[in-house]
Amino acid sequence: MEENKLYCAHCGSLIDTDDYEEVGGEIVCTDCYEHHTTACDRCGSVIWTDDSFGDEYTNLCSSCYHNHYVRCCCCDALLHEDDAYNLEGDSYCSECYHDEVDKSRSIHEYGWKPEPIFYGDDSSRYFGVELEIDGAGKDSENADELLAIANKEHEHIYVKGDGSLDDGLEIVTHPMTLSYHKDFCWQEIMSKAISMGYRSHQTSTCGLHVHLNRSCLGDTQDEQEHVISHILYFVEKNWNELLRFSRRSEYSMNRWAARYGYEKNGRDILEKAKKGNLGRYAAVNLMNYSTIEFRLFRGTLKYNTLIASLELVNIICDIAMNMTEDEIEKLSWSDFVSTIEAPELIVYLKERRLYINENIETQEEV
Repeated sequence: MEENKLYCAHCGSLIDTDDYEEVGGEIVCTDCYEHHTTACDRCGSVIWTDDSFGDEYTNLCSSCYHNHYVRCCCCDALLHEDDAYNLEGDSYCSECYHDEVDKSRSIHEYGWKPEPIFYGDDSSRYFGVELEIDGAGKDSENADELLAIANKEHEHIYVKGDGSLDDGLEIVTHPMTLSYHKDFCWQEIMSKAISMGYRSHQTSTCGLHVHLNRSCLGDTQDEQEHVISHILYFVEKNWNELLRFSRRSEYSMNRWAARYGYEKNGRDILEKAKKGNLGRYAAVNLMNYSTIEFRLFRGTLKYNTLIASLELVNIICDIAMNMTEDEIEKLSWSDFVSTIEAPELIVYLKERRLYINENIETQEEV
């Protein structure tokens, strides 16, 4: 009978076979389980308190810590990877990063990520734009001219370098509502960039990426994921039309903004997306902690095209939030565009021959 007795792996005491728990495959008594274990705040797995890799506020198992967290190289603060500021291989918390890095630099490193400033008060939905321009240099004087236009009174944009560009810049906005973007000085910025020799659509390197705050899609993670599954379903169902809308070639889309693949429902597409096989190079990138990123669009220095892209994302979100999946499945592209009232989007859809067979003269993309 001695061999059938169970002993706690932590304290060594003899335990009742009906009164024990397991931690990492080891049997422990309920007293040790209660007083010497905790749950990983990210994945929920039970770990020994002494084995937690977190801090006084966060408990983490080894796997979650090493795969999703870093520490500030200056103050050792624990940081989720999405909240870290990365520069030349080092990770910083916000305070240390802004202390370490010269704020006056015109062109920041790719990892530069300032505290977001939200503009516009007519909505809870905010759009952050990343617009790549190429061909006229990663030039600080050029960046200064663009910053001078956009940041006359407030910091609306910042400029970063991007290794995917041959000889250019990435213009990044702080989060703005759709109406704020429409009133923003985009036309002046674009005209200046063109006059300096930059191009965006007329390159093989540039994209237009639109970030949307997850919080506008629902109050809880489950609510947000429900809406995101509808967004993914709409995108996959209308892929051919969106490919034409994007102005990208199929090759370019597969490289920079690949599709997850059509499934019978949005939840299945979301589960494929969660596996992360595409990394961030997905048409709808879900790798960011607080935003989802629409990466479909080819770059542009044409005002109407940029606003039309924002309007499309906005309407897709409206549909995802207000229609059931069955209703989205039954919604044809012609029915979808027939309900659109956004003027810039209607013009663009006509230019791309996507608007109820109504054609207009197409203005050149830049």
